[in-house]
Amino acid sequence: MAYDRLNAYPGFELPPERSPFPWVNVALFAATVLTTLLVGTLFMLDFDGVDTAAAPLGLLLEDPWQLTRGLGFMLALISILLAHEMGHYLTCRYYRIRATLPYFIPAPTMVGTFGAFIKIRSPFPHRASLFEVGVAGPIAGFVVAVPILLYALTLSRFIPADTTEDLLTLGEPLIWIAGAHLMGAVPPEGMELYVHPIGFAAWVGFLVTALNLLPAGQLDGGHMIYALVRRAHGWISRGVVFLLFPLGIFLWPGWLVWAVLLVLLGTRHPPTLDDEAPLERRQILLAIAGLVIFILCFMPIPIAINQF
Repeated sequence: MAYDRLNAYPGFELPPERSPFPWVNVALFAATVLTTLLVGTLFMLDFDGVDTAAAPLGLLLEDPWQLTRGLGFMLALISILLAHEMGHYLTCRYYRIRATLPYFIPAPTMVGTFGAFIKIRSPFPHRASLFEVGVAGPIAGFVVAVPILLYALTLSRFIPADTTEDLLTLGEPLIWIAGAHLMGAVPPEGMELYVHPIGFAAWVGFLVTALNLLPAGQLDGGHMIYALVRRAHGWISRGVVFLLFPLGIFLWPGWLVWAVLLVLLGTRHPPTLDDEAPLERRQILLAIAGLVIFILCFMPIPIAINQF
């Protein structure tokens, strides 16, 4: 039985909402553009072999036009994050669920941001809407990140493998491995791939997608699991948290951070207005797509330091 997104719940009416200009959203977006532009410029200076070890910021102050080097990284990363959040936002609009525009978070991190989020301000009418809002973001971000990866691989180059010092190594999700084989970017013996900064932006996008698809709490994956098997959502969420602790101890400490966050935020999920409304074939197909994307993006060890 199909449920009309507008008329299935005639008693559910939201009061009119004022729409003031989103100054906070715009300001945070502009700040994130600047922080990711700065980080991207430093990445590109390093990729181009410019020595910035002594005073990288001094170089930029002397020649502000150097910031144009970071445009590619900034546009790539912002595009992926924006696609993810707009996937959520536009799906909310489709189902007449009240939601804010994306809030970007500028931060002094290695990528210049902590990501972005939207705030949902009204209930989900049924599980189908919950599921589609949850899955739309990861799918949209993934669809944008893949061509960015393929383009970046054409700009990357092979360099001799360095085994003389500690190296920060990025994990390679299956989508990355497939892209490298497709674009002929698999390094020969004794060489390694020096990834263009735009490729690093794509890698960040894949990591963000995998983290959001974890089937726990109120993450995107948690929304999907509740919509699919709501009675098992709590058990699955607690199982994911339990699994993240040994992963954090033995593989990547970042999993411990996510485990603690999920514990603090809670593993429960609030019900929709009509939990009994059935899912349709479309949601089942989207669930398969979401699972495939999670498998393609997941990395047991996203970041490792190799000591030689």
